[in-house]
Amino acid sequence: MVDQIRRSSRSVCSCIAEAYRKRKYQAYFVNKCSDADGENSETIVWLEFSLANNYVTQEEFNQLEQDAEEVGRMLNSMIENPEKFLPKEYKLEKQV
Repeated sequence: MVDQIRRSSRSVCSCIAEAYRKRKYQAYFVNKCSDADGENSETIVWLEFSLANNYVTQEEFNQLEQDAEEVGRMLNSMIENPEKFLPKEYKLEKQV
């Protein structure tokens, strides 16, 4: 279970990095942010399994879940407002 939590939580970061690097392609950016959100949701599921099997305390789970939910809110904002993340030079080209 530890390996799964590590893998899914690290995938959140790597998906965000990929999205940011290719952010001038809005559809790609949104797709990779959506992938990150899916990995974040998977992390929460593994945390729930960890709690159910008494690998973490309720207090530890609550903090980790709260952190993951905050990451989810940030990712949702990125998905809903991708134009905020476009490079400046790309924004200028689109306005002309």
